[in-house]
Amino acid sequence: MFEKIKRLGTDTAIYGISTILGRFLTFLLTPLYANILPPSDVGIIATMYAYIAFLNVMYSYGMDSAYMKYTSTLELGNAKQTFTIPFLSLTLTSVLISILLFWQAETLTGVINLSSSLKSVTVYAALILCLDAISLVPFASLRMERKAKQFAAIKLVTIVVNVCCNVVFLIMYRMGVEGVFLSGVVSSALAVVLLLPTILRQLTLSLPSRVLAPLLRFGLPYVPAGLATMMIQVIDRPILEALTDKATVGIYQANYRLGIFMMLIVSMYDFAWRPFFLSHARDTEAKELFARVLTYFVLLMAAVFLVLSFFLENIVKWPVFWGRSILPEAYWSGLDIVPVVLLAYVFLGISNNMVAGIYIEKKTQHLPAITFIGAAVNVAANLALIPIIGIMGAALATLMSYAAMATVLYFTVQKYYAVKYEFERLAKIVVAAAIVFGLYLLVELDSFELVWKVALLILFVVIMHWMKFFQSSELKRLAMIFRRGTTNRKGSDLPVDIGA
Repeated sequence: MFEKIKRLGTDTAIYGISTILGRFLTFLLTPLYANILPPSDVGIIATMYAYIAFLNVMYSYGMDSAYMKYTSTLELGNAKQTFTIPFLSLTLTSVLISILLFWQAETLTGVINLSSSLKSVTVYAALILCLDAISLVPFASLRMERKAKQFAAIKLVTIVVNVCCNVVFLIMYRMGVEGVFLSGVVSSALAVVLLLPTILRQLTLSLPSRVLAPLLRFGLPYVPAGLATMMIQVIDRPILEALTDKATVGIYQANYRLGIFMMLIVSMYDFAWRPFFLSHARDTEAKELFARVLTYFVLLMAAVFLVLSFFLENIVKWPVFWGRSILPEAYWSGLDIVPVVLLAYVFLGISNNMVAGIYIEKKTQHLPAITFIGAAVNVAANLALIPIIGIMGAALATLMSYAAMATVLYFTVQKYYAVKYEFERLAKIVVAAAIVFGLYLLVELDSFELVWKVALLILFVVIMHWMKFFQSSELKRLAMIFRRGTTNRKGSDLPVDIGA
């Protein structure tokens, strides 16, 4: 079991390197926008990308997920057929929909409450949607072939280009909001170009008609489910704008983006997790393996939650950009939402793990109901809480919706693919993290702030050990890894034994 988990960790690390570097580069856009654009423009960018997120679901209609499912079994055709049909289907529909959006660009600009001078933003958004849809299946193909390094390299290159274009268009050409979306067009187009070898290698003229229908049956339930998921992720921006103003949305968006570090953990895990559980679904120890993976993943997320909650405010206020902080002082009023956003991503990570049973047993028809419950909780909580506590209400609504979705998902999946999760060990993680975070909130030691925070992190490990969270076999393996690392450091000048 450990070797399988180790392989999952290796793939996660490869995806993670590109994801962390890429997201860090993207994260640099947050201080760029905050220091160059007014909060109202940052709010426009946030709202527009919320609409793009919704439309991404319509453009993809679950075809990437259907491809990954059926290419892992090849029950509908050979590898090239299961690639070509969803790829061509997405290419055709995305081009047609984008042409429709170009035609109605002026009308749509008014509908989404943008100035007529920003009509080009609507056109750029349609191009981004089309190009991203075309690249979905090729990217999924790299994941299924375990070509994590190639996947990571392409993602990283396109993100670097996006960031560079943002800098050029915003600083040199003063293009404002239009420059942000033009940068997105350039990077999305580059992704398609870099994926051309993968696309051409897998295209075939042999297209059996029996393949498309099962792909659609599997993928289409992802449309309502995906719309509900996007509603959970981004509906708070339009609601917040309707109940407050664009500047408030800008402050919320800038601070919400600080949760990117937890999102990185969840995202890079999810990239590796889906191919992993599909590959091991029929193993005799699969359910035990999946339960153990969740335990380790929750432990990792708890540790990351505590570290980020303790130190992120210090990092944000530190003047690192020629005397300027990551976020200007005008945005600091929103820093209180960051721990809430981090915790929301923890529940999202748990949901991503539990959804394995839905995939394995082909019960995707349950996803719309599960995600719509989360979406309903999100919308209701936003409408109820934002008028009372402002942006904190929007953050709490996100947390509540992810928690509700994870709960409903657990009980649904257990009916079809029962996994005995290690609840006793999970409870120990929760108790230890809650005690440490509670002390952080209740006890303030201004003179020894950093020392106190480090001591709390050590206390977390001590409490976990005191509650006997770690099993003896895990402690032995950790000790073995530590001894190997120590030996390698001491003997770094010695020749390597190839036979070791």
